[in-house]
Amino acid sequence: MKKFMDEDFLLQTDTAKKLYHEHAEKMPIIDFHNHLSAQEIYEDGNFENITKAWLGGDHYKWRAMRSYGIPEELITGDASDKDKFDAYAEVIQNAIGNPLYHWTHLELQRYFDIDKPLSPETADEIWVEINEKLKKPEYSVRNLLKKMNVEVLMTTDDPIDDLKWHKKIKDDDSIDIQVLPTFRPDRAVAMEKEDFNDYVDQLAKAADMEINTVEDLTEALDKRLDYFDKEMGVKASDHSLEYNIYEDATPEEVEVIFQKRRNNEDLTPEEYAKYRGYVLSHLGREYAKRGMVMQLHIGAQRNNSDRMFKKLGADTGFDSMSDMNYSKELQGLLNNMDKTNELPKTVLYNLNPKDNEMLATMIGNFQGPEAKGKLQYGTAWWFMDHKPGMERQMEALADEGLISTFIGMLTDSRSFLSFPRHEYFRRILANKVGNWVENGEYPNDEKYLGKLIEDISHDNAKAYFNL
Repeated sequence: MKKFMDEDFLLQTDTAKKLYHEHAEKMPIIDFHNHLSAQEIYEDGNFENITKAWLGGDHYKWRAMRSYGIPEELITGDASDKDKFDAYAEVIQNAIGNPLYHWTHLELQRYFDIDKPLSPETADEIWVEINEKLKKPEYSVRNLLKKMNVEVLMTTDDPIDDLKWHKKIKDDDSIDIQVLPTFRPDRAVAMEKEDFNDYVDQLAKAADMEINTVEDLTEALDKRLDYFDKEMGVKASDHSLEYNIYEDATPEEVEVIFQKRRNNEDLTPEEYAKYRGYVLSHLGREYAKRGMVMQLHIGAQRNNSDRMFKKLGADTGFDSMSDMNYSKELQGLLNNMDKTNELPKTVLYNLNPKDNEMLATMIGNFQGPEAKGKLQYGTAWWFMDHKPGMERQMEALADEGLISTFIGMLTDSRSFLSFPRHEYFRRILANKVGNWVENGEYPNDEKYLGKLIEDISHDNAKAYFNL
């Protein structure tokens, strides 16, 4: 029997151990999609306790706690932080097979040097030990990032954001982690949302111009994109695509649709798709001009419980996988930019594993000399970033494309303690490649294989995002 989560955790062969320990383990982290706060990074405070650091805002943990029947008071409610921690300790002992179990214990090991499993029996001891450490300067927000060798992280930022905290970080020579914004214009694209008209007014104010037409709207987005580029050297955008992705449309058609929405008239799904496809295509061409990467996260079905959405709001653990079929719409969107050779470097992420091979083959339609792997099939995302999900994504990419050009892992997290997920990914990657080699499916070329692992862990992303 193997020891619980030891130094060779998930590494099944000698080749895998060598690839991980001699190559993957040493590489810095580039986290090109997360939801961390630039303000918290700049202020560099210490967390009051492990509940504040671990459970605040983490809807992965909240979903597991609800599944175990924990009352909401002990999840997002007014219960004490110690009671919330104790509830999580009980849940995590019962989370066998769930990636939360591995993530939780990697975080205990890597940040706090705690090897014992978390359970109701160990909760009091672990609570005291971690909280004593969290008081120390070496456990401040930035030092937590340094513990994991984070080199670059990219936050998620609305076009109307003034980037105040990003600029403070950039101007502070004592901060040696590169923190970049990501341009996330979802509220300008999601015309079907109730607050669309209010948001257009906010965008007009941020861009210091009137927005009376759809051409005005795209001009305002361009101005904000210029601001992100000039002030912070933005490298990437990010978009959530959930439905009505693309329909071909003329500018005149889209203008009529825009005016109808501004007048609060009802629209059809086809009209929403025409507007979204038009604005996304415009933005993609702008990203291409600037050498930026376009990230498309596809397939979330959000806020499924009306009752809990009214109580807690969005991003609180009530989202799931969509089962929509969207290959033709996605092809239309990508082709609309590609036909004039204005398709930017693009990363496609899916939330439903049924789409793995579809996306892995879709990227092959639009590759080009601008970059190795100009079109990327992104890492297993959200409900798929567990061991079998990552393995299936890697297998689909290797089967249908070139895993050697893969840009690797991201956290998509709101937690400063989430960065061992990169280690989890790298161990799974090293084991997958190691198994191919030891099965005689690829030669044991140590020099090449070591470089391959380092590329996927770090170097490919550094080149892809022009860092």
